[in-house]
Amino acid sequence: MSKFKKKTGTSQNIPTSALPDIIFMLLFFFMVTTVLREQEILVEQKIPQATQLQKLEKKTLISYLYIGKPKNTGMFGTEPRVQANDVLINTKDIVLWVNQEKDKLSEAERDMITISMKVDRDVKMGPISDVQFELREADARRILYAAVGKVQN
Repeated sequence: MSKFKKKTGTSQNIPTSALPDIIFMLLFFFMVTTVLREQEILVEQKIPQATQLQKLEKKTLISYLYIGKPKNTGMFGTEPRVQANDVLINTKDIVLWVNQEKDKLSEAERDMITISMKVDRDVKMGPISDVQFELREADARRILYAAVGKVQN
């Protein structure tokens, strides 16, 4: 008959002191392992090997052109095509594309734009010459030909 009851329920707290460490570990893991891809490549790419390579300093001034046979040959045919950003374009549209890429840059950097051409090694020189001519018409004089390093056996 006592007025006071004995409290028998014990509280079981979960220790949370290690929780921030676990969260930051997971965050760091996903930051390191995530691959960011700006564009989906719609043409075949077997980049040729090179013996001398030079790395560029400022990659913000580079715009990429991909030249190769389309991966979806049923829709786009088997002839080599030019891909700019995520769209397959004709060689006649290159001048317009270069001007759009220059408009994205500041006024001082517009003349320093570099066009990186990633060309499939099986593409003949004809389409490449057409692209080079259109780039000259667009006043894009800095052209970079992408290649992979020579494989050491």
